[in-house]
Order: sequence, then structure tokens, then C-alpha cells
Amino acid sequence: MSNELLAEVVSAVPMPTLMVDQTERIIAANTDARTLLGQNITGRHFATILRQPQVIEAMEQSLRTKGPARTRHLSNDGAQDTTFEVECRYMNGVGAVSGGAVLVVFQDVTHLEHASQMRRDFVANVSHELRTPLTALMGFIETLRGPARDDVSARERFLQIMMDEANRMNRLVGDLLSLNRVESEERIRPREQLELTALLQSTLNNLRPLAEASSVVLTLNAPDGPVSLTGDSDQLRQVFTNLIENAIKYGGSGGSVEVRVLSSDRDTAMRGPAVRVQIIDKGPGIDATHLPRLTERFYRADSHRSRELGGTGLGLAIVKHIINRHRGRLRVESELGKGAVFTVILPR
Repeated sequence: MSNELLAEVVSAVPMPTLMVDQTERIIAANTDARTLLGQNITGRHFATILRQPQVIEAMEQSLRTKGPARTRHLSNDGAQDTTFEVECRYMNGVGAVSGGAVLVVFQDVTHLEHASQMRRDFVANVSHELRTPLTALMGFIETLRGPARDDVSARERFLQIMMDEANRMNRLVGDLLSLNRVESEERIRPREQLELTALLQSTLNNLRPLAEASSVVLTLNAPDGPVSLTGDSDQLRQVFTNLIENAIKYGGSGGSVEVRVLSSDRDTAMRGPAVRVQIIDKGPGIDATHLPRLTERFYRADSHRSRELGGTGLGLAIVKHIINRHRGRLRVESELGKGAVFTVILPR
């Protein structure tokens, strides 16, 4: 095979690809390989380009045994790490030197690495969240069967704590099931026609007892006419219940929570007709360092207070997936001491 034809074959591969012959020099490389490894790599010894020992060893093995080899190549573009699966395949009758050459293909598997890490983190977080209440339950059961068996006041106190811990586990399992259901439906567009103002008014009515118990005044500011859109009413009710409930619990010290509805024929975020629902509180606010991570699973800006108030750390993750299903956006603005504004932007 001529070098011109070889270069065309390598260029046709839609991944970083290069060819190394028996002289251990690179005889062909496509554009993606040059972007990854450097522009002037043709004609150079592969060990001066690919300096990672495991990659050099795999290529030497393939040249020596005339068989396949596989390894990993780690790269960094200055912004993030990238992991490549490197596949070496020997080809006979290729190259200027008789004996063939090795085709080396780099497949980007970074997304698979991230998904695997997310699964590991998720399992570790769920295990941690369940272990704490389970340990408390086991400890109180042991105490009630032993030293506190005949202590009526202690028994009542311990049973209440056990009930609280059991309820916490029940909320966690419920949120896990809800998150799983929302993720499975994320690619299915909702088709129900609904009136947003009525849905928000109903949600506020359901939350008024909690607001009154926290001395918080709830207000709704919406356009006079109906605000209609396509969506899943149950899921959107879950979104607004979660956000308003959070505003009452964490921002209720400001004494008021306002829900503001703004409708526009051309929203800059959606590049078309959209409606914005803002949940505004006047509480202590959220430190800017926490804002980018608020929708991560089990991430809490204030872990101790969140657990005290019964939070599972999954509420905003569920909110994010529901809004994604509706092809919307979630924006969070906050400054310490100046409250927080959660904005849900939905296409109309």
C-alpha cells in the first residue's frame, strides 16, 4: 500500500489514528491525531511522541508479536483530563519496510469514566445517607431492650427519635424512586396543556400551613390573563412545591416568599416565547461557592441544617431533571444576607 493511499485510509478514521511501521516511526497520522499529539509527528519515533510507558509498551508488544494490544492514554488540554482507550492492530504488507505496521486508534472514553465515577459516588452517598439513620435505629433498639426497658420517659423519647429516623429513610427512598422515574422520562416531551397561574395558586394553598407555622407570608404576582403552556402538571407541581418549600425553610427568616410570574413573547434564554417563574426569598442567602453545585445529587450548602429540616439532598436534582424534560432552564441568584432568587424558565 502506497504512503498516499495509507494516509487517505488513516484520515478516513473518525478518531485520532496513526500508523507506526517496523522502524518504530510514525508513517501516517490523521488530523485528529495531530490535534491530540502535535502537528509535526509524521516521521518521528513514536516513543518521543507518546511518552506514557503503558502506551509505548502496548505498541512495542504489537510490533513484536504482530498481534493486538490495548491500553489507556491520559491527556490534558489545560482545562480538563481526557481518557483514551488505545487499540493497537497489526497490519501486514503496510509501510516501506516489509513486515507490516501497527494501526493505533485512540477512542475517547472520558464520558464513560465520568459515568462510572458518578455511579460509584451515587452508591457511596446512598449508603452513607441510609447508614446514619439505620445506626441510630439499631442503637435505640438495643437501648430499649436493655437499660431503658422500664424507663417510660426515655422510651417515649427514643421512639420519637426512631420514628423521625424511619421517616427520613422513607423520604430518601421516595426521592430516589422519584429521581429514577424522572430520569427515565426525561427524553419524553410532555403534551398536557395546563394553566400555570392556577397550578401555582394551588401549590401555594397547599404550602400555606407550613408557611404560617414558620411565620412566612406567601404572595403570588402573576399576569391577569391565563398563562398557558405544554407540560406535565404533576411534575411541575413537584418543582414549585420543592422550590417554595425550600424558600420557606431556608429563607423564611426574611418573613416573606414571593412567587412572581413573567411572560414574554421572546425570552433571551429560550429564544422564543417563554414564561419565567421566580421564587424570591429575603433570607440569609447562599454563598456563591455553592451555587454551581446546588443541583448535584446529595449536595447540601448547609448539611447539618438540611438534615435537621428533613432534606434528602435530592430535591434540586429532581427539579433539574424535570425542567430538562420540559426543555427549560433553572437559574439561581443569591448573595449572602440578601436572599435568593430561583428562576424556572419554561417555553410557552
